[in-house]
Amino acid sequence: MKFTHLLSPDNIRHGVMASSKKRILEILSEIIGAETEEDTQICFEHLCEREKVGCTALGGGIALPRAKLSQGEKPIAVFLQLTTPIDYKAPDNREVDLLLALFIPIGLCQQFAPCLPEIAKKLTNKTLAKQLRAAKSKEEIWDIFCKLDQHSEDEPVAVSGS
Repeated sequence: MKFTHLLSPDNIRHGVMASSKKRILEILSEIIGAETEEDTQICFEHLCEREKVGCTALGGGIALPRAKLSQGEKPIAVFLQLTTPIDYKAPDNREVDLLLALFIPIGLCQQFAPCLPEIAKKLTNKTLAKQLRAAKSKEEIWDIFCKLDQHSEDEPVAVSGS
């Protein structure tokens, strides 16, 4: 699964300031609500429900929150790079500063489920995480994901200029 099939430059936020996990989930809901026909409050509730099942932090300062959408033809992702890490109750106790939220149409959840481990593995790659943390703009973050998708190697390729 390619990140650029899920993400768009419009759904990337660089330098986000938030003080809590709740606020992050609200921000994600606002972004996806503006992108889709989904009600922002319902998106927020779905994200919170998923967090109650189990924390979506992957470790290493990275989280993969996800929620179902009532409609839609394909999964949509939102990426946030935080200015300051927040307590996300991660299993490794590390605060989170990189989040890739997935919003999956309810009719595609079963079909998309096998992709989650692959996405998590790519996202937790230390080289990729370092590049995403060092990115100075949403355009640079988008370029990092584009370069990653263009290469089939396990290790991300450094983006020129970073």
